Parts: sequence; structure tokens; C-alpha cells
Amino acid sequence: MNNRLSLYDRDLLLLGPKRNSILELWEVERYGKDSYGDPEYVSIYGMRPADWYASGVRLLGRTAVECTRDKLGCAIGKDVAAIVSTSPLTVPTLVVDPFVGSGNTLYWILRHIAGSRGIGFESDARVFRLTRQNIAGLALPVEIVNADYRSGLSSVSVPPNELVVTFIAPPWGNALEMKSGLDLRRTSPPVTDIVDFLLCKFPHNPLLCVIQIYEIILSDSMGELRARFDWSTERIYDLNTPGQNHGIVLGTNRWVPRVLPGLFKKQNGPEAD
Repeated sequence: MNNRLSLYDRDLLLLGPKRNSILELWEVERYGKDSYGDPEYVSIYGMRPADWYASGVRLLGRTAVECTRDKLGCAIGKDVAAIVSTSPLTVPTLVVDPFVGSGNTLYWILRHIAGSRGIGFESDARVFRLTRQNIAGLALPVEIVNADYRSGLSSVSVPPNELVVTFIAPPWGNALEMKSGLDLRRTSPPVTDIVDFLLCKFPHNPLLCVIQIYEIILSDSMGELRARFDWSTERIYDLNTPGQNHGIVLGTNRWVPRVLPGLFKKQNGPEAD
């Protein structure tokens, strides 16, 4: 296969021969150009590809597809911080990323929530090694643990009055069909299984779950997810082409945030004063 003649798209990097290959800079930029018309699409840690590559950052093909790029990560961080700001709690916030990957979303959430502490779990040894190397090389304040989220969280202790924020973005794999959309029941593992585990793990903590979604999503899977929360809302970010945008569902248990005017439009459950 002549890589320079290949289409650098999701299938090649996530499901094809480039999945576990460390990409060269031209391949990262080619993926952005071929898939989104933007060679700087995979901007992470506040840097465009040429800059993070020059700083020693490296990504596998699968991570280039699955990572949350800066534009989306920053937008998510701002919205999560806005919701957290309505919490009645004044103690520090724990931010957990069960599938940390590149660590870019955790980086942006921590950046926007002052005084928060964070931890991310990555079970894939190769992804973990590269991410740890990237974060150490850039001296970023992000803690990464090589463990699956269930075993990793078993050693995490949180005071009962501390707000726990979790960013949930398990591998989509075949859960995303470009025509029918994302089925949250087919992610690996299913999103609802993760939420159920977190509700059991933190039975006395106010919880904010932030779940990454796709613009086109199966309504049944969304209904099963939102039924687990006392309050929930969703946001789609208009950052790509129509029908290919990403977004988030924010769901809370054991507290109801006061929604800031104009921030979120879709919601269920009561709205606090």
C-alpha cells in the first residue's frame, strides 16, 4: 500500500493498518485534510500538529481519530466549568477520565475548573506509554494511570461532600454508523454500564457525568442514558460539517445545577433557582 496515495480517513487510522502505528507529521496533517479539509484538525494540548510534533508528542493512528481536538476540548471544558460553577459545594472537584487516551479533554477540563484535581485511566499499554511520554515532555498537570477504570477507581478515595466530574468517552468502534448515527449501547463498554458503575462507586457524592456524543444519535440509546440522571442536558458543537458534529450530554445525580441563561437549550428534570 502506498500510504501517500491512500485516503487518510477514520477507517484507515482507527480500523485499518494504521491503528497501532505511530503517525508521522505528514500523516496527521493528511488525516485532517482528507477527512475535514483542515491539516491542523488534530490540534491538541493547545498546539497545532507541527508544534506538538516538534515538541516530541506522538500519536497512534487510533488516538489521532479518537482524541478530542483543542476546539472541542476547550468548548467542553468551558461548558463543564459553567455547570460546576452553579454547584453549592466549595470544596475541590475531582475530575475523572475513565478512557483518557491522549488526555486532551482532561487537560482542558482541568484548565477551566480552578482548583480541581484530575486522574485518567488508560488500559491500553501502548497508548498509555505514549500519553505519559507526551504529558511528561510538556510538563502538563495531568495524572495518568495504566489501568482499566474499574480497577483503577478501586483505589480512589473521595470525601462524601466532594463533587465528582467524569468525562465518559469509551471507544466508539462500530457503535458509530455514519448514516444511522451513534448507538451508546454499542460502545465498548456501553455508556450506561459505565454510568451505573460510577453511581455505585460514588454513592454519597454529587456527580456530574459528561458523555461525548455525535450529532446523529439513536434516540433509544439516548433515552436509556438520560433516564439514569436526576437532571440532564445536551449540547452539539457546530465545529465540523452538518451531520458530523460532536457534542456532550451532561447528567447529574444528587444535585441539580442552576442552568445559566442561554447556555443550554435541551434539558429534562427540574431547573434550580
